[in-house]
Amino acid sequence: MTASKSPTSGVIVYQRLRRAILEQALKPGTRLREDAIGEQFGVSRTIVRQALVRLESEHLVDTQRNRGACVAEPTLDEAEQIFEIRHCLEAEVIRRLVQRISVIGLESLDAHVDQEDRVRGKDGPVSIRLAGEFHILLAELTGNKILCNYVSELVTRCSLILAMYSRSHSSDCAVDEHRQIIQALRDKDIDAALSIMNHHLGAVQGRASLSGDDDDNLQSVLARYAEDPKA
Repeated sequence: MTASKSPTSGVIVYQRLRRAILEQALKPGTRLREDAIGEQFGVSRTIVRQALVRLESEHLVDTQRNRGACVAEPTLDEAEQIFEIRHCLEAEVIRRLVQRISVIGLESLDAHVDQEDRVRGKDGPVSIRLAGEFHILLAELTGNKILCNYVSELVTRCSLILAMYSRSHSSDCAVDEHRQIIQALRDKDIDAALSIMNHHLGAVQGRASLSGDDDDNLQSVLARYAEDPKA
């Protein structure tokens, strides 16, 4: 019997840095020093650099001359363009799912929102990540890999936008609207599903406003993710 492969150290570093960014523990503009990351995860700077290059390809990290790698800082113009395209693509996701979503697909969505409910009001960073993953799951259920890749990129970039510009908010409405979207898909009610999704994304976009600087320390954040078995 062939043993299952465990993730390589490079993949683990990539996954945990990505999660720290998406959960907004590492804020936009945070310097990602290779030596500090390598020390925290117990890997070489070469492995760290490979993880950072992969994150840069997803627009989550920027590399700047004389500053090195930093968590990406989307501009307001970029934010508006990203939300505009996200509205279009997620509407297409809804149109496809209304016609073809399976019972198993609906059950997977229900299970995901149950998970969102369990952390609602208890763990803000995890709630943020799970909210984005709901939209990625919707795209995955279309069976269209290209569409899913584009939605996934936009959702992750929206996490950076919200980290930079959003006002504080409750996750209650997001979870409730996710359930409403599922019910509309179950009912094959395309008008309701599109209306709820449009309102939902509009509410997310409407939270954008300039926020203050954050003083999170790189190593204190990484210490939490280096030992996290869930990553």
